[in-house]
Amino acid sequence: MREAHARLATWGLDGAKLLAGLREYRQVQRDLSKFDHQRRSSRSQDDFVMARPKLVFLDRTGNAGIASGHYFHQDLLVARAIYARRPDIHVDVGSAIYGFVSHVASFRDIRVMDIRPLRSTTDGISFIQQDVMNLGPEYFGYADSVSCLHALEHFGLGRYGDPIDYDGWRSGLQGLTRLLQPGGNLYLGVPTGCIQRVEFNAHRVFRLPYMRDVLTQDFQIESLAFVNDQGDLLEDVDPYGPEAECSFGARYGLSIWMLRLKN
Repeated sequence: MREAHARLATWGLDGAKLLAGLREYRQVQRDLSKFDHQRRSSRSQDDFVMARPKLVFLDRTGNAGIASGHYFHQDLLVARAIYARRPDIHVDVGSAIYGFVSHVASFRDIRVMDIRPLRSTTDGISFIQQDVMNLGPEYFGYADSVSCLHALEHFGLGRYGDPIDYDGWRSGLQGLTRLLQPGGNLYLGVPTGCIQRVEFNAHRVFRLPYMRDVLTQDFQIESLAFVNDQGDLLEDVDPYGPEAECSFGARYGLSIWMLRLKN
C-alpha cells in the first residue's frame, strides 16, 4: 500500500488527502452556509464581494506548522552556524531557496549557484548559473564557505535537467571541494539510511560510514548531526560511534556534516 501511494503521489494523486478531503467536505459546506447567513444579516455585507469559494481541506485538523523533519532542522542548524562564523564569501549550491537561502539572506549576503536559472530581485542574493559537476576553473578557491543541503544526492540523475552521470554525486562533491579555499567550511546534508541505494530519478541514499570515509579524504569533520526517521534532530553525534555505523537504524534519515577542507 505504501508503494502504491508513493507511486500515485509522484503523479500528483494523493489518496490519503483525497479521502480526508471527502470527510471534511460536509463540514466545510456547513461552515460556508453559516458564514453566508451571517453575511446576509450583517450591516457591512456590501464591504466584500462574495467571490467563488475556494475550498481548502485538511488545515482544520492539522498542526500549526511543521517544526521537525529534514529541511526544518537542516536549514536552521546550518544558517545558525554560518551566522556564528561570519565567512567572507558564502556560496550555496542547490539548496532550497524558500528555506535555507532565505534564512541566510536575512542576515548576510549569499551567492547561489545552480544548474537551473534563477530570477531574483532580492537584495543580498546573487546568482551564478553553473554546473558544479563541471565547475569552471574561474571558481576554484572562490569562497571560504560553501553549503549544499539536500542537493548532492540528485546530481547526475537528470531530475533537474542535469546530464545523466552515474557518478554525478562524486563529480559534484569534487566541484564543492574545488569551490573552497584551503581551510574553508563545507556544510553538507544528504539522505542517509541503512541501505545505500539509488531511487531513480529522485535521489540517492547514502550509508553514513560510506559517506564519512569519502569525506574524510579531503575534509576534517567538525561536527555531525542526524535527523532520524521520526524527524527528530540528534546533534553532535559521534561519526565513528556504533549508532553511526548502522546509520542510526534509519531508512530515510539525513546526515548534516560540518566540515573543514584540509590545507
